[in-house]
Amino acid sequence: MKKKFISVILASALTVGLLSACGSDSSKDKDANSKIDTTETGSNTTKSDTSSAPVSVTLNEVAHSIFYAPMYVAIENGYFADEGLELTVTNGFGADKVMTALISGDADIGFMGSESSIYVYAEGSDDYAVNFAGLTQRAGNFLVGREANDNFEWSELKGKTVIGGRAGGMPQMLFEYILKKNNINPETDLEILQNVDFGSTSAAFTSGIGDYTVEFEPSATLLEQQGEGHVIASLGVESGYVPYTAYCAKKSYIKKNPDVIQKFTNATQKGLDYVNTHSSAEIAAIIAPQFKETDIATITAIVERYKSQDTWKTSTVFTEDSFNLLQDILTQAGELKSPVPYSSLVTTEFSEKALNKQ
Repeated sequence: MKKKFISVILASALTVGLLSACGSDSSKDKDANSKIDTTETGSNTTKSDTSSAPVSVTLNEVAHSIFYAPMYVAIENGYFADEGLELTVTNGFGADKVMTALISGDADIGFMGSESSIYVYAEGSDDYAVNFAGLTQRAGNFLVGREANDNFEWSELKGKTVIGGRAGGMPQMLFEYILKKNNINPETDLEILQNVDFGSTSAAFTSGIGDYTVEFEPSATLLEQQGEGHVIASLGVESGYVPYTAYCAKKSYIKKNPDVIQKFTNATQKGLDYVNTHSSAEIAAIIAPQFKETDIATITAIVERYKSQDTWKTSTVFTEDSFNLLQDILTQAGELKSPVPYSSLVTTEFSEKALNKQ
């Protein structure tokens, strides 16, 4: 695959580490109910008594997309506030930048593909990020072409130029995973542009760059509405079930603030419960304030697109099987040399308690 540099992504503290990860611990743990020791932390975090002053929590999200509707339902329906949390959400515009914010302390919780936590752990960090709650179980991006194509075949990408994602990022690895499933060599059969900034891919496509682009919503639908492109394939449908995005925090933060993590997970579970028991129109009406630039009909259509392909998990539990699948995808992509232990990078303690509260 020819790597064409058409723009330069801003350097971050972790970029080199994230793109050159190598395993430092090849042990495999079979305990599917892994936990973090949260005893004797001296935490000053408030308990479940929401009459106390709310606890401020900063969440850095990988992108602001309708793909993450359960989170915005939890925000708009007041589930975080009900748990005594005052949530501030910032947009990292890419997993590498979200992880940088988390490690630097600019964010308390990161929301991104869990591959970033694997990279940091594999680099030997002592205070690495631990995944404590999952949200999506399919890829949320779509292949957009310049012409409508109801009979698209993946072989049509041979010899073409596609605006892809950052090397080592989940969107790009899933795209390559799908290409390989369809007997297409990502290195030689097409040109994938990997250095377009995460938030600029649709603008690059509109400017005439590439034959195809891989886009999240609402960008994919907006390209259609502008007459600039057509959604021709769903990467989520084509790739099958994968642990696409999850919440994580530094090990030290979880140990010091177990109550905060539990409350956050409780609210997230409520958001999942809502989207799995309500119509697309009802969901769209709730999250509309999060997407003021998008009309309600478009939001509803996008929610239905995600809902119909079973995008959202029913519980926040991050299973060992899904973690192993993620590592297989990283290994196939050449981004991980040795497996890392599930018991170190995932805790299901808070998710299980959140389920028991239902």
